[in-house]
Amino acid sequence: MAFLEIDQISHDYFTKETATNAIKGVSLNIDEGEFISFLGPSGCGKTTLLSIIAGLLAPTTGKVALKGKKITEPDTQIGYMLQQDYLFPWKTIEENTLLGLRLTKQLNSDNKEYTLALLDQMGLLDVKDSYPSQLSGGMRQRVALVRTLATKPELLLLDEPFSALDYQTKLKLEDLVFETLKNHKKTALLVTHDIGEAIAMSDRIVLFSTRPGKIQRVFDVSESLRSIKPFQARNDSDFSILFQTIWKELNELENKSSQ
Repeated sequence: MAFLEIDQISHDYFTKETATNAIKGVSLNIDEGEFISFLGPSGCGKTTLLSIIAGLLAPTTGKVALKGKKITEPDTQIGYMLQQDYLFPWKTIEENTLLGLRLTKQLNSDNKEYTLALLDQMGLLDVKDSYPSQLSGGMRQRVALVRTLATKPELLLLDEPFSALDYQTKLKLEDLVFETLKNHKKTALLVTHDIGEAIAMSDRIVLFSTRPGKIQRVFDVSESLRSIKPFQARNDSDFSILFQTIWKELNELENKSSQ
């Protein structure tokens, strides 16, 4: 049994005048501990699929199961990290990181200690009494990651969490997130438009077609890249070869959609 099973997922958006088929017949099995990236043209349904996996959106057809349990609503086993950090400006950093635990009634001394240890690992323990407005964008995203990990989710969903950051901060945060997820043996799905980011962080890359989104191709990232940090991976010869292969196929997809 796969850790995460995505079985024949399709989803339609309806208005009074039209019906739009966002994704169609998507099936994928993901093993525990894998890091998978979703890549594809804009509007191909990547975020729609992530919302379905999170239990935030019901598919028109198909099902998603985590460890054999069908996902029909948000679950504490699934953590969701977005492009924006959505920190509460009137709460301290520590209070923000403990919010998920408080809402799910899991806040106790052990879980608080675990969360503070995560803050320490992220280099944020010395700002735990500060407020979000006092932190940089990269620091705020690290806080958002700690808040997501604090509830100990088994599956982490990442929806373009680095896209709003400057390039240098983005590269540093990629390394930090990669190491953190590997150390905590988390399974993760990343939605991104950045081919380099997908290659540097992933075990496999799922390339989607234009709308309606279908799985066009799945790329396996070489062991030589998977075993090193994202920043190092970008300088590896295998990185350039895979980048050119994916870029060519993605470019062909985008050209077809514009014709």
